[in-house]
Amino acid sequence: MNILEVKNVTSGYGEVQILWGADLFLEEGKLTSLVGANGAGKTTLLRTITGLLKPQSGSVVFQGEDVSKLPAYEKAELGLVMVPEGRQLFTEMSVEENLEMGASPRRARPHFDKNLRLVFEMFPRLEERRKQKAGTLSGGEQQMLAVARGIMANPIVLMIDELSLGLAPVLVLDLFESLNKLKQSGLTILLVEQNVQMALAISDYGFVLTHGRTELHGPARELAQNEHVRSAYLGG
Repeated sequence: MNILEVKNVTSGYGEVQILWGADLFLEEGKLTSLVGANGAGKTTLLRTITGLLKPQSGSVVFQGEDVSKLPAYEKAELGLVMVPEGRQLFTEMSVEENLEMGASPRRARPHFDKNLRLVFEMFPRLEERRKQKAGTLSGGEQQMLAVARGIMANPIVLMIDELSLGLAPVLVLDLFESLNKLKQSGLTILLVEQNVQMALAISDYGFVLTHGRTELHGPARELAQNEHVRSAYLGG
Protein backbone atom coordinates (compact mmCIF):
# COMPACT_ATOMS: atom_id res chain seq x y z
CA MET A 1 0.00 0.00 0.00
CA ASN A 2 1.27 3.46 -0.92
CA ILE A 3 1.11 5.72 2.13
CA LEU A 4 2.19 8.81 0.17
CA GLU A 5 1.73 9.68 -3.51
CA VAL A 6 3.11 12.74 -5.30
CA LYS A 7 1.48 13.14 -8.69
CA ASN A 8 2.74 15.41 -11.47
CA VAL A 9 3.82 18.16 -9.06
CA THR A 10 5.16 21.48 -10.27
CA SER A 11 6.69 23.79 -7.69
CA GLY A 12 9.35 26.42 -7.13
CA TYR A 13 10.23 29.74 -5.57
CA GLY A 14 8.29 32.73 -6.85
CA GLU A 15 8.71 32.84 -10.61
CA VAL A 16 11.53 30.29 -10.56
CA GLN A 17 10.07 26.88 -11.34
CA ILE A 18 12.14 23.94 -10.07
CA LEU A 19 9.81 20.93 -10.39
CA TRP A 20 8.25 20.22 -13.76
CA GLY A 21 5.90 17.34 -13.10
CA ALA A 22 7.60 15.21 -10.45
CA ASP A 23 6.10 11.89 -9.38
CA LEU A 24 6.91 9.80 -6.33
CA PHE A 25 5.26 7.23 -4.11
CA LEU A 26 6.18 5.65 -0.80
CA GLU A 27 5.18 2.15 0.19
CA GLU A 28 4.25 1.85 3.85
CA GLY A 29 7.07 0.52 6.04
CA LYS A 30 9.71 0.83 3.32
CA LEU A 31 12.83 2.97 2.96
CA THR A 32 12.84 4.89 -0.31
CA SER A 33 15.73 6.96 -1.65
CA LEU A 34 15.42 10.07 -3.81
CA VAL A 35 18.67 10.72 -5.67
CA GLY A 36 19.86 13.08 -8.36
CA ALA A 37 22.46 15.70 -9.18
CA ASN A 38 22.76 18.96 -7.24
CA GLY A 39 20.04 21.30 -8.43
CA ALA A 40 17.76 18.50 -9.63
CA GLY A 41 14.99 19.62 -7.25
CA LYS A 42 15.24 17.03 -4.48
CA THR A 43 15.01 19.48 -1.57
CA THR A 44 12.28 21.43 -3.37
CA LEU A 45 10.27 18.22 -3.65
CA LEU A 46 10.69 17.51 0.08
CA ARG A 47 9.68 21.07 0.94
CA THR A 48 6.61 20.72 -1.27
CA ILE A 49 5.62 17.42 0.33
CA THR A 50 5.95 18.85 3.84
CA GLY A 51 4.06 22.06 3.07
CA LEU A 52 6.92 24.55 3.26
CA LEU A 53 6.15 25.16 -0.41
CA LYS A 54 2.74 24.87 -2.06
CA PRO A 55 2.60 23.02 -5.38
CA GLN A 56 1.65 25.14 -8.37
CA SER A 57 -0.09 22.08 -9.82
CA GLY A 58 -0.34 18.38 -9.18
CA SER A 59 -1.15 16.73 -5.86
CA VAL A 60 0.30 15.33 -2.66
CA VAL A 61 -1.85 12.50 -1.29
CA PHE A 62 -1.15 11.18 2.21
CA GLN A 63 -3.02 8.16 3.57
CA GLY A 64 -5.60 8.57 0.81
CA GLU A 65 -6.28 12.28 1.44
CA ASP A 66 -5.18 15.20 -0.72
CA VAL A 67 -3.00 17.35 1.56
CA SER A 68 -1.47 19.50 -1.19
CA LYS A 69 -2.60 22.82 0.22
CA LEU A 70 -2.10 22.17 3.93
CA PRO A 71 0.55 24.23 5.75
CA ALA A 72 3.61 22.53 7.20
CA TYR A 73 2.43 22.51 10.82
CA GLU A 74 -0.79 20.70 9.87
CA LYS A 75 1.14 18.11 7.89
CA ALA A 76 3.46 17.59 10.87
CA GLU A 77 0.38 16.96 13.01
CA LEU A 78 -0.69 14.32 10.49
CA GLY A 79 2.71 12.61 10.75
CA LEU A 80 4.68 14.01 7.79
CA VAL A 81 7.99 15.01 9.36
CA MET A 82 11.22 16.28 7.76
CA VAL A 83 14.80 16.33 9.04
CA PRO A 84 16.11 19.35 7.10
CA GLU A 85 19.43 19.73 5.35
CA GLY A 86 21.89 21.56 7.60
CA ARG A 87 20.22 20.19 10.78
CA GLN A 88 18.70 23.56 11.85
CA LEU A 89 18.99 22.79 15.54
CA PHE A 90 18.33 25.20 18.38
CA THR A 91 22.03 25.61 19.10
CA GLU A 92 21.67 27.51 22.40
CA MET A 93 19.31 24.89 23.78
CA SER A 94 20.37 21.58 25.28
CA VAL A 95 20.08 18.22 23.57
CA GLU A 96 17.13 17.40 25.80
CA GLU A 97 15.40 20.70 25.03
CA ASN A 98 15.82 20.13 21.28
CA LEU A 99 14.19 16.72 21.67
CA GLU A 100 11.34 18.28 23.63
CA MET A 101 10.82 20.77 20.78
CA GLY A 102 10.65 17.86 18.37
CA ALA A 103 7.75 16.43 20.36
CA SER A 104 5.66 19.58 20.04
CA PRO A 105 2.99 18.16 17.66
CA ARG A 106 -0.11 17.12 19.61
CA ARG A 107 0.05 13.62 18.16
CA ALA A 108 3.58 13.19 19.58
CA ARG A 109 3.00 14.19 23.18
CA PRO A 110 1.41 10.94 24.42
CA HIS A 111 4.40 9.03 22.99
CA PHE A 112 7.12 11.26 24.47
CA ASP A 113 8.60 8.75 26.93
CA LYS A 114 8.56 5.86 24.45
CA ASN A 115 10.21 7.92 21.71
CA LEU A 116 12.79 9.35 24.12
CA ARG A 117 13.81 5.82 25.13
CA LEU A 118 14.03 4.89 21.45
CA VAL A 119 16.31 7.78 20.47
CA PHE A 120 18.60 7.25 23.48
CA GLU A 121 18.86 3.54 22.63
CA MET A 122 19.64 4.42 19.03
CA PHE A 123 22.02 7.28 19.84
CA PRO A 124 23.61 6.64 23.29
CA ARG A 125 25.88 9.66 22.83
CA LEU A 126 22.85 11.93 22.94
CA GLU A 127 21.86 10.55 26.33
CA GLU A 128 25.41 11.14 27.58
CA ARG A 129 25.19 14.74 26.36
CA ARG A 130 21.53 15.41 27.15
CA LYS A 131 22.32 18.55 29.19
CA GLN A 132 24.91 19.86 26.71
CA LYS A 133 24.11 22.74 24.33
CA ALA A 134 23.40 21.48 20.82
CA GLY A 135 25.79 24.01 19.32
CA THR A 136 28.73 22.44 21.16
CA LEU A 137 28.19 18.96 19.70
CA SER A 138 30.32 17.56 16.89
CA GLY A 139 28.89 17.54 13.37
CA GLY A 140 28.02 13.86 13.61
CA GLU A 141 26.34 14.29 16.99
CA GLN A 142 24.35 17.24 15.64
CA GLN A 143 23.11 15.09 12.77
CA MET A 144 22.14 12.37 15.24
CA LEU A 145 20.22 14.99 17.21
CA ALA A 146 18.47 16.24 14.07
CA VAL A 147 17.29 12.71 13.24
CA ALA A 148 16.33 12.08 16.88
CA ARG A 149 14.31 15.30 16.98
CA GLY A 150 12.42 14.07 13.92
CA ILE A 151 11.68 10.76 15.63
CA MET A 152 10.36 12.64 18.68
CA ALA A 153 7.63 14.09 16.44
CA ASN A 154 6.24 10.53 16.21
CA PRO A 155 6.28 10.47 12.40
CA ILE A 156 4.29 8.23 10.12
CA VAL A 157 6.65 9.24 7.30
CA LEU A 158 10.13 10.53 8.17
CA MET A 159 11.87 12.48 5.39
CA ILE A 160 15.62 13.10 5.74
CA ASP A 161 17.44 15.63 3.58
CA GLU A 162 21.16 14.89 3.08
CA LEU A 163 21.95 12.61 5.99
CA SER A 164 25.69 12.31 5.35
CA LEU A 165 26.54 15.85 4.20
CA GLY A 166 29.88 17.00 5.59
CA LEU A 167 30.40 14.02 7.91
CA ALA A 168 33.35 11.67 8.35
CA PRO A 169 32.87 8.21 6.78
CA VAL A 170 32.77 6.37 10.13
CA LEU A 171 29.94 8.61 11.35
CA VAL A 172 28.09 8.12 8.07
CA LEU A 173 28.19 4.34 8.61
CA ASP A 174 26.74 4.77 12.11
CA LEU A 175 23.90 6.95 10.84
CA PHE A 176 23.03 4.58 8.00
CA GLU A 177 22.96 1.70 10.48
CA SER A 178 20.53 3.72 12.60
CA LEU A 179 18.33 4.25 9.54
CA ASN A 180 18.36 0.53 8.93
CA LYS A 181 17.10 -0.05 12.47
CA LEU A 182 14.34 2.51 11.96
CA LYS A 183 13.31 0.77 8.75
CA GLN A 184 13.21 -2.58 10.54
CA SER A 185 10.91 -1.03 13.15
CA GLY A 186 8.35 -0.42 10.37
CA LEU A 187 8.76 3.33 9.92
CA THR A 188 8.26 4.67 6.40
CA ILE A 189 11.34 6.70 5.39
CA LEU A 190 12.16 8.94 2.43
CA LEU A 191 15.89 9.64 2.17
CA VAL A 192 17.50 12.34 0.03
CA GLU A 193 21.19 11.52 -0.06
CA GLN A 194 24.29 12.53 -2.03
CA ASN A 195 25.95 9.17 -1.32
CA VAL A 196 23.91 7.30 -3.91
CA GLN A 197 25.67 3.98 -3.45
CA MET A 198 25.02 3.80 0.29
CA ALA A 199 21.49 5.13 -0.07
CA LEU A 200 20.49 2.50 -2.60
CA ALA A 201 22.26 -0.23 -0.61
CA ILE A 202 19.90 0.20 2.37
CA SER A 203 16.77 1.20 0.44
CA ASP A 204 13.89 -0.90 -0.78
CA TYR A 205 13.00 1.43 -3.65
CA GLY A 206 14.47 4.47 -5.35
CA PHE A 207 13.65 7.45 -7.54
CA VAL A 208 16.02 9.44 -9.75
CA LEU A 209 15.14 13.12 -10.19
CA THR A 210 16.60 15.00 -13.17
CA HIS A 211 15.92 18.67 -13.93
CA GLY A 212 12.77 18.63 -11.80
CA ARG A 213 11.30 15.51 -13.34
CA THR A 214 11.21 11.88 -12.24
CA GLU A 215 13.51 10.18 -14.72
CA LEU A 216 13.72 6.65 -13.31
CA HIS A 217 12.30 4.63 -10.46
CA GLY A 218 12.35 1.04 -9.38
CA PRO A 219 13.61 -1.42 -6.78
CA ALA A 220 16.83 -0.05 -5.28
CA ARG A 221 18.90 -3.07 -6.28
CA GLU A 222 17.84 -2.67 -9.90
CA LEU A 223 18.61 1.05 -9.89
CA ALA A 224 22.05 0.37 -8.45
CA GLN A 225 22.74 -1.87 -11.46
CA ASN A 226 21.18 0.49 -14.01
CA GLU A 227 23.76 1.58 -16.57
CA HIS A 228 22.67 5.24 -16.56
CA VAL A 229 22.62 5.45 -12.74
CA ARG A 230 26.02 3.77 -12.48
CA SER A 231 27.65 6.12 -14.98
CA ALA A 232 25.99 9.28 -13.65
CA TYR A 233 26.16 8.70 -9.89
CA LEU A 234 28.28 5.65 -9.07
CA GLY A 235 31.41 6.34 -11.08
CA GLY A 236 30.68 3.77 -13.76
